[in-house]
Parts: sequence; C-alpha cells; structure tokens
Amino acid sequence: MNVFLIISGTLSAVVAILHIGCIYFGAPWYRFFGAGEKMAVLAERGSIQPTLITSGIVLVLSIWSLYAFSGAGVIFRLPLLRLVLILITLIYLVRGIAGFFLISSPMGRSPEFWVWSSLICLSFGIIHLIGLKQQWANL
Repeated sequence: MNVFLIISGTLSAVVAILHIGCIYFGAPWYRFFGAGEKMAVLAERGSIQPTLITSGIVLVLSIWSLYAFSGAGVIFRLPLLRLVLILITLIYLVRGIAGFFLISSPMGRSPEFWVWSSLICLSFGIIHLIGLKQQWANL
C-alpha cells in the first residue's frame, strides 16, 4: 500500500464531498469557496446550471479518488491505471501553476480564490507525484 496515493485519494474524495456541500447548501457555499458571484446568483435563482457543473466536478474528483486508491493497492486494479494516474497528476500540477497566472485577471473570481485553489491543486499534484513515483514499478 502506498501512503501518498491513499492521501491523494482521500484528498480528492474530501474535495468531492465539499462540492456536494455546495450543491446542497447553495449560494453561501458557492460564495465561500470562490465559485464566483454568477454561480451563487444562479443557485439563488434555482437554476440547475450550478448543480450540473458541480455534479460534473464531483464525478471527476470521485473517479480520481478511486484511481488513487487503486494505484495505492487499496481497491482493485482499474483500467489504464498508470496512464490515468499520470494524467491526474499532470492536471493537478498544471492547474496549480496556471492559477497563479490568473491572479491579476481573475475572470469573475477573487485573486484569493486563485492563490488558495492553486496552492491546493499544486499540493495535491505533488502528493500524487510522490505516490506515483514510489508506486511506479507496481502499476
């Protein structure tokens, strides 16, 4: 079992659950987590759009969690395990780095959102990378 991939899977699962919280609790959570005023207003108006977008994010994060757990050896081996773990790691790292370039033009989000979310994604990517490197021969 690989501790770093277990941590990675747990982190992705926690973030998926927080996104479910946004769907359930609505506009205040969208605002608090920096989804932007547009998403918060749409949620207040009862639009299905925030729910659909956030549900998509929940699905992706849940799949990423399962792949990390699979790579760690906690659950059964999933198809294309090595490739998918590489892609997940790259996405987290690229998103983490790219967000820092959006601080000065935040696209409807606050600069603080970009700083914090980028640090979080970069941290997740590094943890994934360490776990992937340690587990490479077993994938």
